[in-house]
Amino acid sequence: MSTKEGSLGAPVRHPIDWNNPNFVDEKLLDDELRRVFDICHGCRRCFNLCESFPKLFDFIDESKSGELDTVSSDKFKDVVDACTLCDMCFLTKCPYVPPHEFNIDFPHLMLRYRVTERNKGKNKLVDDQLTKTDRNGKFFSKFSNLANWSTKTSNKVTRPIMEMLLKIDKEAELPKFYKKTLIDQFNKNDDVAKTNKTKVVIFPTCFVNYNNPSLGFIAKKVLDKLEIYNEFFYDGCCGMPQLEGGDIESVSQKASSTSLKLKKFIDEGYTVLSIVPSCTLMLKFEWPLLLPKNINVKTLSEKTKDICEFIVDNIDDKNKHLLKPVDKENNVSLHISCHSRAQNIGQKATELLKLIPEIKLDVIERCSGHGGSWGVKKNNFEMAIKVGKPVARKVIQFENEYVVSECPLAGTHIQQGVNKIDNSRNVKVLSHPLEILAKSMSIE
Repeated sequence: MSTKEGSLGAPVRHPIDWNNPNFVDEKLLDDELRRVFDICHGCRRCFNLCESFPKLFDFIDESKSGELDTVSSDKFKDVVDACTLCDMCFLTKCPYVPPHEFNIDFPHLMLRYRVTERNKGKNKLVDDQLTKTDRNGKFFSKFSNLANWSTKTSNKVTRPIMEMLLKIDKEAELPKFYKKTLIDQFNKNDDVAKTNKTKVVIFPTCFVNYNNPSLGFIAKKVLDKLEIYNEFFYDGCCGMPQLEGGDIESVSQKASSTSLKLKKFIDEGYTVLSIVPSCTLMLKFEWPLLLPKNINVKTLSEKTKDICEFIVDNIDDKNKHLLKPVDKENNVSLHISCHSRAQNIGQKATELLKLIPEIKLDVIERCSGHGGSWGVKKNNFEMAIKVGKPVARKVIQFENEYVVSECPLAGTHIQQGVNKIDNSRNVKVLSHPLEILAKSMSIE
């Protein structure tokens, strides 16, 4: 077989063979790391995507031979720890992903390393506690005022203690909690008849349920206004935080359980909508790669849509009149999140907001650097700010009235990045493009 320089075919992801004992074999893993890292060293197209690649290339360049053969394997952990599993190297940069015979999948190789570390008992208990989003959300919601007071970055008493005990950087903005979660507040609304041909079930995700319930209600009000019957379903986190920590078994259990419970909606003709791109990515792509033989997971993957993707497909000449100019300024900077791009559906948030009359829209398509729970950790926060600097600079350059990201956590992180460059810059950071759409539709 002749070796091609780069693949012209669409990227293909293979199932993750995590049940195979070879998956966590240390010798086989090290061999694969060296094979892939050597190819990366010869290519270097990903040098500016995140910190994993500069770290790797520095280790090689500073080694005795200037090649990978004199880099000690214990250096690889720093490369792995810098990866946020954003998937951008796989989807946008690497010319050697499948179907190319080099078969490079850098993010899933980083995941394999973390699974192997966990298998050896080297996972950190503190990190695992932070990923228990449902347990933490239920607990802190009961004491939301105290929780929100203690997590403020301005709190000089509790944040240093959190940094010391929980390894959460004292400067990192953390999500707020609410006394009543989205699901606690939700009363079934029959304003839109269930007989409507188009029916959706909204998977709000743990973040919206515990940390931003208003975003869930905005999504509902937008769908109501478009006369689309909708219900909420939430049974637990999608498992993205656990995936970042290499806890594949836990994620697979979530996938199996949640897909089974959503089956009744799918059988009745519902489309499943996810509000947060990371969670949408899990349902559509990561779960099927972990459980390729599970028919419920496969069906759910096929019936799940990003909420912007769905809404833009359901705005037409019959309801386009609902969209009005936002305000006098009417200018928006829109950040396209990595996990939106990883779905390979195009810029659906861009398409959606461009339907608003007279809007001035500037699009930023680059990593914010946050990476979910990864970006708030003490060892990662400064790195996350550094990776997100180009986005923050663009926000300052555009000088738009509103800043919005498809990822609510990314929006907050971008605001912090802007403040570090120019703390006099006052921008209105909204948590999701749906908030701009709601303004346009005169929704409170």
